Parts: sequence; C-alpha cells; structure tokens
Amino acid sequence: MRVSLRAALVLAAILLAIAPVLSGNAFYQRIAALVVLAAISASAWNVIGGYGGQVSFGHSVYFGIGGYAALLSFTKLGLPPIAGAPLGMLASLLLSAIVGLPSFRLRGHYFSMATIAIAALAELLVTNWGWAGGAIGLMGPATPRSPADLLFRSALPYYAIFLVVLAVLLALTWWMQRSRMGFYLRAISSGERAAESLGVPIRRTKLYALFLSGAFTALAGSLYAVMIGFIDPDSGFGILVSVNMVVMAALGGAGTLFGPLAGAIILVPLEETTNAVLGGGGSGAAYVAYGIIIMLLARFSPGGLAQWVPRPSAEKRVRRAA
Repeated sequence: MRVSLRAALVLAAILLAIAPVLSGNAFYQRIAALVVLAAISASAWNVIGGYGGQVSFGHSVYFGIGGYAALLSFTKLGLPPIAGAPLGMLASLLLSAIVGLPSFRLRGHYFSMATIAIAALAELLVTNWGWAGGAIGLMGPATPRSPADLLFRSALPYYAIFLVVLAVLLALTWWMQRSRMGFYLRAISSGERAAESLGVPIRRTKLYALFLSGAFTALAGSLYAVMIGFIDPDSGFGILVSVNMVVMAALGGAGTLFGPLAGAIILVPLEETTNAVLGGGGSGAAYVAYGIIIMLLARFSPGGLAQWVPRPSAEKRVRRAA
C-alpha cells in the first residue's frame, strides 16, 4: 500500500512538472510558473513557521527586500535584475540577525503580532523612500539588453528556473528535517520550555532557521521581480504577501516537506482564475475563498491536507529501521 502510494505521488509529481511544457496555452504556463514561485516562498516560510512553530506574518519583509534588491540593481547600477538576488539574500541575513534576536524573546501570538508590526513598518518606510521609487515602485528592463536580463516571451523558462530553485530548497529542507537541527525545531515547536530543559539551544536554532527561511524568501522576491518586471510597496511588503505564504503552507500541511507545494497548486490557480474571470474585483473573491479555507481547516483538518495522507505506524517505522 505504501509503495503504491509513493509510486502514485511520484507519477503525479512528474506529470505536474511536464504538463506546462506539453501545454501550448500561455495562460496555463504562466500559472504553472506562479505556482512554483509561490511554492518557493511558502516552503521557505515553512522552515521557521512549520517546523519551528514560529508563525510569522512578517515574511513579506524578506520577499520585498529581494524584489527591491533586484530592481534597484537594475535602476541604480545598470546591472541585470537577477544580479540583485545575492544582495537581497545577504540583506535578509542581516535583517534576520537584527530582528530575530529580540523578537524570538516573544512567544505565540505575541511573536506573530511583532512580525506584523515589522512588516507594516517596512512597507511604510519604503512607501516614503523616494530613492527606491516611493509609492510608485520600480520597473525592470522593458527590452532585453542581454540574456542575463532573463526577459522571455514565454513563461516556460521562468518555470524551469523556479523548478530548479524549488528543488534545491526542498533538498535542503529534507536534509534539515533529518538532521539535529530538524529535531531541535520540532522540539521547540512542541514546547520551548521542555526543549530548553533538555538542552536544546532555543534562540540559536530559531535564528539559523530564520536565516534559511529569510534567504530563500528574499530569493523568491527577486525571482518575482525578474519575471513580473515591477515591484511596489504593496506587492513586495504587503501583509497579504505573508498571508499567502501562511495559508498555502497551512492548507498543504505546515511542517511537512511537500505541504506548501500542495497548497500552492490549489490556491494559485484559484486566485489567478478568479482574477481572470472577475477582473479587478477577483482578488477580493480569492481572499474570501482564503478565509473560508482557513475556517474549514481549523474545523476539520488542522494539520492540512497532509493529515489525510496515511503514514506508517510507529511499529512499522521501528521494523524498517531495524
């Protein structure tokens, strides 16, 4: 049973990966690229929010830093936008060290409220920062100057690039969850006081997880800016950017490897379809659907879709290990 389920999941993953390539529909290809991009940001959030149990609603700060780093590199330095991605990741590491140390003193909903305040402050600062475009935002190159600008007519090249980044992130997450750090994070998520009494380095472990989470969220922001060619305070630092990450991870299963990807596969087409069908008012309908999904999850499946996936019992896991 377990082997057949794994085979079915692998086959489904392969079909999903090649479906956009086989499809000649530009709309479907764009949705596929956005699904993978959303899965990157949600999977990055999942490192600290899912495995570590630190529910952050401020990850839009990292996303915005990455997006602005990419387009500032173009507008101010004349570099290809993607050249700003490493700068955005470095800035995210610095911000994690500055913000993480004091905020990790808070627990539960107090930590979540602190992250909301940080994101709101960042959006306000960028909105009033004329050098970074202010409320108008920044534009990328209108025409490709070189292949490094990564301007493509089709969404398929972006889809391929995003798939590579997602694969790297999932591989790192898989390694992390099986390492000492993964066990530490699960212990912290279960109970910080109990974990601390057992010798788990609480603040150091959470800080390392935030480094990884923030860096890949910033990379997702840079990739978004490269593909869309535009970033403004709302699309970079808006609270709904963080909400999307949280809802996708929660729907698929926070603290699981493929949960955020499953959530992105469901929610991104929902949002894009409502936007296409209903026009400018579609975004509101999508967020109404998000609210309904959150209520249904809280009532019927707090563990997300992963809760319905059969897992081997403890006895079977012991036999397999032996």
